[in-house]
Amino acid sequence: MPAPSLSTSPALAVDRILRGHWDTSQTHRAASLQIAVMVIIFGLFYGAMMGTFSGLWGDRLLQILYSAIKVPLLLGVTFVVALPSFWVVNRLMGLGDDFGRIFHGLVATQATLTIILAALAPFTAFWYCSSANYQGAILFNALAFAIASVAAQWRLSRYYRPLIAHNRRHRAMQAMWLILYAFVGIQMGWTLRPFIGDPTQPAQFFRSEPFSNAYVVVGHLLLGIVR
Repeated sequence: MPAPSLSTSPALAVDRILRGHWDTSQTHRAASLQIAVMVIIFGLFYGAMMGTFSGLWGDRLLQILYSAIKVPLLLGVTFVVALPSFWVVNRLMGLGDDFGRIFHGLVATQATLTIILAALAPFTAFWYCSSANYQGAILFNALAFAIASVAAQWRLSRYYRPLIAHNRRHRAMQAMWLILYAFVGIQMGWTLRPFIGDPTQPAQFFRSEPFSNAYVVVGHLLLGIVR
């Protein structure tokens, strides 16, 4: 008996994505749209929770809105920036014919990441209620993103399994996607900060300081330590 369509039920869609049962070889436009909607909704939900650290009143409501927008924006822009070069390398490696399945697997992985983030939102709220330390809140949210990212990449391996069985070069491409996505994501996260909002500062979408490169900043910090 064929599996029900992904677009028939949101709850069924979430379950199939988490189980890695989305058939990437028979993906329809409606199913892809539903996946994209889930990335936005779950991303908005966790982002809004991130923004509640400094309160739920006055201009802090604006920070909640900013934070809600930033999470799906971070994931979406990172995905869009990383995808073209990944497609080019897959073509160069002779794997272009499989890229349709690869793409749908990557999209499902994005949805997995945001679903897990949304599931971790109650723990974020509990942390906020337990501690008023801003740096601690930043570290906790970084841990939540790390957990969700690792779980999502583990789920990606299920979509890649038949591809690797068909052509072992896909294994290297899976690793490359992880590196490329993380590289772009770190810079995007740096550019879009603050995600939580310092309670001692007014609500803001971007920091007032000029845009900078996360890797340059880290390099300067390391040089300062060495010196």
